[in-house]
Amino acid sequence: MVKILPSIMCADLTNLQRSLEELETIGLDTVHVDILDGHFSPSMPIGCDIIKQIKSVSKMKCDVHIMTNNNEFFINEALNNGAEAVTFHYESSSHVDRLMNLIKSANAKVGVALNPATSLTSLDYVLPYCDIVMLMLINPGFAGHAGEKQVPYALKKVEDLRNLIQSTGLSAKVFVDGRVSMETIENLVSVGAEGLVAGSTSLFRKGNSLADNKIHMEELIKKGQEK
Repeated sequence: MVKILPSIMCADLTNLQRSLEELETIGLDTVHVDILDGHFSPSMPIGCDIIKQIKSVSKMKCDVHIMTNNNEFFINEALNNGAEAVTFHYESSSHVDRLMNLIKSANAKVGVALNPATSLTSLDYVLPYCDIVMLMLINPGFAGHAGEKQVPYALKKVEDLRNLIQSTGLSAKVFVDGRVSMETIENLVSVGAEGLVAGSTSLFRKGNSLADNKIHMEELIKKGQEK
């Protein structure tokens, strides 16, 4: 099963409750929440309080992606506000194992995110303890740049990770984030993507309703699975 994770940044934040209700209506149960600090990633659109607000008006789960330098602080904030899954970046973490244990102690799913150029070998000792590995397919914080495209080795990296997980008999899920568009979904799924962070180039693509975009995404997911 491939999971569609709508990016809350792309929803109508002026009416959060209505946006969440619409996502629930079309059959989605989890939202992807990016927490950025303006340093590790050069933007800061929303803060950790958005998780609390989501929980106050919706039953949707929060898949939180921490893109910060001070990971421990933001992980604690996400957990205290009710996140069901927390993913943090390997590149900005001095004590990866310690942070993974912090998340596990809160009974939340543990994710480790890798920037495009970060090697999969960084997962050598921690992969058995990951519920999620999030592969960034563009550099964090640059999604708003119209010309930013997925790195040319995106598909190979997804496939290599899937093969690594399968060869070791592990169960970590492969999530992808960054220009996960109608044009890339089929191929991403065909090489092993199991979680799709959906933003302005897919689920929230202008010109169609969320329901229509979801149907299109599901069609592309099916094609990818059949390859």
